[in-house]
Amino acid sequence: MTFEPDPADLALSSIPGHETFDPRRHRFSEEELKPQPIMKKARKIQVPEEQKDEKYWSRRYKNNEAAKRSRDARRLKENQISVRAAFLEKENALLRQEVVAVRQELSHYRAVLSRYQAQHGAL
Repeated sequence: MTFEPDPADLALSSIPGHETFDPRRHRFSEEELKPQPIMKKARKIQVPEEQKDEKYWSRRYKNNEAAKRSRDARRLKENQISVRAAFLEKENALLRQEVVAVRQELSHYRAVLSRYQAQHGAL
């Protein structure tokens, strides 16, 4: 079976500097495929300007970086699942074609056997 995913999809589903994501070999665990709960955002609280000190800005920066890493990780996982799903759909279609071909072959051999038994008796 040949399946060549779009290079752009592979780039979006691979971590730069790491091994390229291969949808043929990667298996997701049940835990990884579970839907994530939707969490309601907390209501924003306006911090008065006089309380925005160095500690505040440091925490804001760290939080923004953590949020960006989280979004990037989620996007990466979604892309990997999408590429893997495309691979599995292609593989499934090919396997269904193979099943049809094998069933036709089986039907042909049953017909041959039936004709043989009709001419020469049961085996």
